[in-house]
Amino acid sequence: MSATAPVLETQDLTIRFGGHVAVNKVTCAFLPGTLTAIVGPNGAGKTTYFNLISGQLAASAGKVLLHGRDITNLPASARTQRGLGRAFQLTNLFPNLSVFENIRLAVQARARAGLSLLALWTDRSDVMHAASVILERVRLADKRETIVGTLPHGDQRKLEIALLIALEPDVFMFDEPTAGMSVDEVPNVLEIIGELKRDASKTILLVEHKLDVVRSLAGRIIVLHNGTLVADGEPAEVMASAIVREAYLGQEFEDA
Repeated sequence: MSATAPVLETQDLTIRFGGHVAVNKVTCAFLPGTLTAIVGPNGAGKTTYFNLISGQLAASAGKVLLHGRDITNLPASARTQRGLGRAFQLTNLFPNLSVFENIRLAVQARARAGLSLLALWTDRSDVMHAASVILERVRLADKRETIVGTLPHGDQRKLEIALLIALEPDVFMFDEPTAGMSVDEVPNVLEIIGELKRDASKTILLVEHKLDVVRSLAGRIIVLHNGTLVADGEPAEVMASAIVREAYLGQEFEDA
């Protein structure tokens, strides 16, 4: 058992919509240097759980802790400032500007947190360099001057990741990052997330329906069903579980 303190925790996290309990007392801790895949059938509560963590929904009960501090009642923007990053929060930031300008503005927004306005402008070359490095990391260097609104879907998803990287979160949250992508586009996004995973200071949460993606990235899988946490462990252990295979994930685990 690791003695490392969790970066992110949920304690009995619950949300009710009328008489329906969409997430039911989910308690889970996420350590630095880990990538956890959250899986389950449609309607299991995966995205709702994400929305509770990132602040898009208010919990009916329970807590969300970031670095041991209760952030349950903070809005999504305040959670982002404290190091909780979710890709979709940043989509279409400036669709009429170039890819590079979008990344530069995200780097600049992050820099402003610790710099005076004067210092920011005198360090403009550092901001430009940081944006260029991120552009290379997400394989968008050849789209540097492309207007964001004209990007194909796969490149828009890569830009979402770039903007998230620019804000330097402690926790990366990806909700189906390969959704809608062609077969040719998926490997690049998986490589980018895999590179983030190698940073032992970062924690990654991933909701994904494609189990080949889960297999390639996850060091841990948690399974939700009807809003309840029903399995939690290493991928091989979870995939081998009869209750998960048969009742929660159907036949997709065949030949795993």
